[in-house]
Amino acid sequence: MSTSTHTSGSGSGSFGPTPSQTVGPFYGYALPFEGGGDIAPAGHPDTLTLHGHVYDGAGHPVPDAIVETWQPAPDGSRAGKPGSLRHDPVTGRVVGRNGVDFTGFGRVPTDADGHWAVRTLPPGGVPYISVAVFARGLLHHLCTRAYLEDTGDALLTSLDAGRRATLIAAPESGSSRAYRFDIRLQGEGETVFLEFR
Repeated sequence: MSTSTHTSGSGSGSFGPTPSQTVGPFYGYALPFEGGGDIAPAGHPDTLTLHGHVYDGAGHPVPDAIVETWQPAPDGSRAGKPGSLRHDPVTGRVVGRNGVDFTGFGRVPTDADGHWAVRTLPPGGVPYISVAVFARGLLHHLCTRAYLEDTGDALLTSLDAGRRATLIAAPESGSSRAYRFDIRLQGEGETVFLEFR
């Protein structure tokens, strides 16, 4: 990459590219919003819970990560509905969802134990929920998928059994409506992350 020479009133010099900055943890005060994990309309009978922990390379929980989820509606629609990030017209503050419409988008911070949870509806047309992770030390957010079942999906079949297992959410024992999906940022058992071009 070439550098450019800048001239100002105080002199001139050559400068290299500005270095990248990490994506966290300074975002925690602005990005989360109340009800960010309540994607399913209140009281919907098909609500399922997707939850887990975010772990660093040493296996320690990450208490200041942000997890976003994106998915189609149960009918397979990807258009979504506006409303996840509604703002108060007076203060401009995010007031969150109206509790009725399904938008397909969730955003939650991890707690002190690195735990996160969203309550949503089953995705239509695909067997997974898309997940993005923002955490300290990352130069870019990480993208992955939480599969609700081990299917013949092209991505899953391209991976060996150990790597494939990092993408499959485990049904909680005794519940058909709750799934555990831990995210390991690096190290042993690192979650498979996807690169989009």
